Amino acid sequence: QVQLVESGGGLVQTGGSLTLSCVLSGRTFSSGAMGWFRQNPGDKREFVAAIRRSGDYTYYADSVKGRFTVATNKARNTVYLQMNSLKPEDTAVYYCAAGFTTILSTIRIPSAYNYWGQGTQVTVSS
Repeated sequence: QVQLVESGGGLVQTGGSLTLSCVLSGRTFSSGAMGWFRQNPGDKREFVAAIRRSGDYTYYADSVKGRFTVATNKARNTVYLQMNSLKPEDTAVYYCAAGFTTILSTIRIPSAYNYWGQGTQVTVSS
């Protein structure tokens, strides 16, 4: 069974850094994408960053571009989100997702992903 497990969340001050990790188990794939999304109660799930399985091309939301970096390990079973210069508006539950058939045109859309982790809380104090 496919599982995604996030870790690395926590409480940091404005301007601080955190690195999130997401481990995928149960299936390997060479196409599609791994994505990071975030969500607060009452809000829609928001795209943060993604990396394609073929070529490792990366994509970022405008709100995090230049501050966050998404990367994967060589075995392609772990994806990371390095978050720098954190702001209070970055506070959310962060979810990783695996999309086995996700294409470029839908890489920023939650419904394009097949599996989701349980989420890890990131809180940035002002």
